[in-house]
Parts: sequence; structure tokens; C-alpha cells
Amino acid sequence: MASSLLSRVPTTATNTISFSSSLNNNLPFPCRRLSLLTVPFPSKPNRKIPAIQAKIREIFMPALSSTMTEGKIVSWIKSEGDLLSKGESVVVVESDKADMDVETFYDGILAAIVVGEGEVAPVDDVAEAKSRASSKSSSTPSPPPPPPTSDVQPSSSSPPVKPTSSAPPTVSEGPKKTVMTPYAKKLAKQHKVNVESIVGTGPFGRITPADVESAAGVSPSSKSVSQISNVASSIPSAPVSSPPPKASPSAPSLPEIPGSTIVPFTTMQSAVLKNMVESLSVPTFRVGYPMKTDALDALYEKVKPKGVTMTALLAKAAATALAQHPVVSASCKDGKSFTYNTSINIAVAVAINGGLITPVLQDADKLDLYLLSQKWKELVEKARSKQLQPHEYNSGTFTLSNLGMFGVDRFDAILPPGQGAIMAVGASKPTVVTDEDGYFSVKNQMLVNVTAHHRVIYGADLASFLKTFAKIIENPESLTL
Repeated sequence: MASSLLSRVPTTATNTISFSSSLNNNLPFPCRRLSLLTVPFPSKPNRKIPAIQAKIREIFMPALSSTMTEGKIVSWIKSEGDLLSKGESVVVVESDKADMDVETFYDGILAAIVVGEGEVAPVDDVAEAKSRASSKSSSTPSPPPPPPTSDVQPSSSSPPVKPTSSAPPTVSEGPKKTVMTPYAKKLAKQHKVNVESIVGTGPFGRITPADVESAAGVSPSSKSVSQISNVASSIPSAPVSSPPPKASPSAPSLPEIPGSTIVPFTTMQSAVLKNMVESLSVPTFRVGYPMKTDALDALYEKVKPKGVTMTALLAKAAATALAQHPVVSASCKDGKSFTYNTSINIAVAVAINGGLITPVLQDADKLDLYLLSQKWKELVEKARSKQLQPHEYNSGTFTLSNLGMFGVDRFDAILPPGQGAIMAVGASKPTVVTDEDGYFSVKNQMLVNVTAHHRVIYGADLASFLKTFAKIIENPESLTL
């Protein structure tokens, strides 16, 4: 924020500067002699300078998606003290799916950066921001705390610490009277041992038969050992002399493998983990359906030189089938109702470095195959560079996951939260099949597994959808229209 300040000092008789000049003819050239009369300016101006007032505004972590709860600072585009203009990018934030630029809504100066690069901040957490800001501002002017007093060498000014009454007494704090067991007294008389010189090892310094035999230089007999055990069992041990009970061993932990490295989850991996755990609470069922792909493979070889991918063909076929079965693309988000979506948006799972993302082909049923392929190529490039906008990855109504290019013949996919179904497509492989007349032949066949939300979709609905999808795959000429 820039502001100009204009101050004016009034001219008075005390603030004038006068010059006088005269010619000096003694010099070989004409010259004027100057005399300067100066009067000091007053130290305080007559008019007060108005104070500049500024309002502090915070830049909070925005919610870049419906599932985002926190964001990681990738980099700060601006530094402290830089001038900011409204709409200018200030910081790059890593959301759960992409990296986004955060803009400022005001003109001003970036006064302080509270969350540094690489740190995580919760979404729109005002209390967290204020606490961090206050801790940062208070840590700068406050003097360092005094060093703690050493436990080994205490300060001379501090009084010595006296033991409290709760400290466990030692053996010397037991009874002062010599206490012996009856059998120990008998042994002392037998071996003529002075009991005053014996240090008892029993409870509270009690002299045991073993102490007497040790003082007399006699090896302890089996009888004395049994007497010791009987006496020890009959006398309850004092809690002050007994050692503290050992904690029960906890469950054995997995041993660390030498050379292993602990890697924390990235923001995207944490978001995927959160969504998958949330999906486990949804009642789902799975249906598999085999379908012949010879005609689809032939069409793919024809349109592949024009930039059409197999993913675009499958997405177009799924969108065409969903147009006839809208319940399969319905959404259920609260568990109490479901919504029929007017748009058929096909989300396709894409593996990227460090996670998984689902770019969305919006209105896939209304786009022709070539435009759909071009749109898909653009989405993949933006996904791999982490430049997808939120509506380009969180607006799907049906998800497609294809692992056929890796040779996987079948797999089950986890249902994304809020959606009605997800289709898992396996590889197309030569398979021996029979026709209606019972003749054997070898056809290319792939297996499709669909995981569906059972609150919204029932078995008959999903089977009917898969039957329509299989007809489109086995007769794909309509996909190029």
C-alpha cells in the first residue's frame, strides 16, 4: 500500500535566509564576496503530520475441493515486503489432487509469512492462523528464557533439596532393636555368635538363620533355607522395601528392517486414503460381465492413427450406455437420498507420480469420439503436471478404471465416495467361446467388473446396464457417429 505525504513549513521572520554581496577589487579577477545568514529551523513543525492507518488482512488456506481439509505450501511466489495487487498470485498450494495458485483479494504489502514452504495448514482455520501469528510475533521481541538449573551441579543460591516423607526408607531406617527369628537365635547360641555384629538381611534388618550361619562361617543348611522361605512367606513385605512392579510387556512390535526408510504420505495419498476408508462404510455389490472385443479392437486400429485411445473408446461406450440407464450414474452423498444427474461425466482413473487422480470427461455422451479423445489428452497432461482445476477432477458421476494395458484380466475397484458405480476393465485376451449353435471358436474377450452402491443401484439395474454396454462394445460402429 503506497501513500504520499505532503508537509508544508510556514515561512516566518525567524526562518529567512539573506544573502549579501560586495565586489573585491584586490583580486586579479572580479569576484563577489558572499555572506550567509542562517537561522535554525524550529525543531517541531507547526502542523501535525497525520498518521497512516492500515488494515491487516489474512490470507487463509482455501478449500480447493470438497474433500480438502488441509493444504501444503509448495512455494511462495511473493516475499515479505513485496507489493501486492488485487488478483495477483501469492502462493502455490498443494491440494489433495493438484497444485493451485492462491490469489489475493486486496491491494497491499505482504507483511509476514506465517506458514513456510513445505508446511501444512488447515483449511480456513482462523484460530490456527492467529495462534501461529501471535507465536511468531511474540517470539521475536521476547528475550530468551533463562537456562534451566542443572540437576548435577545445582546453583549455590538455591537451597539443597530435602527428601520428602514420601521417599521410600532404606534398610538403615528400620527398627533400631535387634530382631531375630527364633531359629536364628537358636543358631546364634549354638555357634556362639555375637548377634550385635550381624547385619540382618531380612525385612527391616531382621537377622535370619542364613545371616547367623554366614557370620559363623557355616554353609547354610537345607533346614535353614526352608525356615527362611517360611518366614518370608508368613511376613508381608512392606511396600517401601519391595521393588516397583514391572509393567506387563506390550504387544510385540514389528522389528525394523535394517536400511529401511520411513516416507510420510503426500497430500494426494492422504486424500486417496481418506476417500477409500470412507468408501468402506458404503454397502456395495459387484457384478462381472464378459464381452467379445474383436470388433472394438478392429475399430481401435482404424482410429488410433487419428489420436483416439482405447480409454476414449471405453469412456464413450460407457457414456452411451449410461444415457439409457441413468440410475447407474446417480449420486448418493448423505445416505438418505440419491440424485439423478442431468450430465454424464465420466471420471477415468490415472496413475501419476505419488498418487492417483480421476480427470473427468464432462458430458461425454454429447461429445464425438475425436473431440473426446482430444479433451482426454489435455486432461492427462494437466493431471501429470498437477494443474487440474477442481471441477476437472471432482465432478464425475461414473468412474472408469482400466488396467488392461498392464495385462490384468480382472480386478475389483473401490467405489469413490458419492458416486453410484465404478467400472473395472481388464485386458482383452484370446478365449475359447461357443456360439448359439454350439460351435467352438477363439475370440478376443475381456471381463468387466462393476462395483455399485446398493442403496441406489440394484442387481437388475446393473445387469441391464452391462448388457447394453456389451452390445455397444461388440458393435462399436455407433461410437464414431
